[in-house]
Amino acid sequence: MHRVAVIGGDGIGPEIIEAGTRVLDAAGERYGFDISWQRFDIGAERYLETGMLLTEDDLAELARYPAIYFGAIGDDRVKPGILEKGILLALRFAFDQYINLRPIRLLRGVQTPLAGKGPEDIDFLVVRENTEDFYVGIGSRLQGREAKELEVIRDLYSIRFDLDVESDADEIAYQIGVVSREGSERAIRYAFDLAMRRRKKVTSVDKANVLTDIYGLWRDVFGQVAAGYPDVESEFNFVDAVTMWFVKNPEWFDVVVTPNMFGDIITDLGAMIQGGLGLAPGGNINPGGTSMFEPIHGSAPKYRGLGVANPVATIWAGSMLLDHLGEHEAADAVLSAIEASIAQGVVTKDMGGSVGTMAVAEHIAATILTS
Repeated sequence: MHRVAVIGGDGIGPEIIEAGTRVLDAAGERYGFDISWQRFDIGAERYLETGMLLTEDDLAELARYPAIYFGAIGDDRVKPGILEKGILLALRFAFDQYINLRPIRLLRGVQTPLAGKGPEDIDFLVVRENTEDFYVGIGSRLQGREAKELEVIRDLYSIRFDLDVESDADEIAYQIGVVSREGSERAIRYAFDLAMRRRKKVTSVDKANVLTDIYGLWRDVFGQVAAGYPDVESEFNFVDAVTMWFVKNPEWFDVVVTPNMFGDIITDLGAMIQGGLGLAPGGNINPGGTSMFEPIHGSAPKYRGLGVANPVATIWAGSMLLDHLGEHEAADAVLSAIEASIAQGVVTKDMGGSVGTMAVAEHIAATILTS
């Protein structure tokens, strides 16, 4: 018996999570395990009714579970950033989910916008450090008199833009990124351990040629960790260059490891080359604690309740969840069944099909049960 917490969230989130749990229950039936789902009412509706985002009681209860299955967050009635930061990012930080794992893989039967590339060319993993960098929340917006308290900023902008620190009409904003040796090392080591089970190549992404302090440390730590894995090929890429190579030569990559902000950006590019956001799953992983698995797309409020949302990314995230729980054979079966469904044309409208969310899930479940 596996115990898994479920947060459907907002918009299409509850629908795609229902589809995902249906498939994972079928995998359990086929491979001899059960999943006990515990659903949590966390999201926009509760926030609008009570003002609560994520409470200490929520966290204490969620900490009892090895994994969270998460739908989507975001609602047009709530200012952007409130739900995302107050729930999704808060969960990642509270449970120290320091790895964001994103498979960039072109499934059989899916079209990529890259001419001449196929499934044999697009199959790599991005390991994104998930708790540091510019996402630590250190920053502010200041008007003239407030800026007087920050001598470095005051002096810089007085010289460059003739900032009048006595006037509230002038305004500046700043955001600080933080990278630690410990935070970098554990993410980079995770990437190398993954590569040992794959094609034994790790590519580091940074911008150390310009942001020399923060990413210089990252680059130093990468080199030191790489020295402990002599069988793994390693290389450095600047973030601007890696976006070009993702498009031109995706077959070069095996495991890519990146600081938080760059990982956020390049994995959306990765999602496009694997067929779109509807096919892109992600895992927020604490190897020794509570981890969380989700599709990377948004909540698409305008499609809520219509039963047309593509559940594939959510079901694929469920495959990652099963793998995390040690059900490796079942995890592989879920991914194979997704490919079979695509090959048979049982897909939603965004992929050129005509069936609904639950019909896709039922077909994938049936494929697992009869395989």
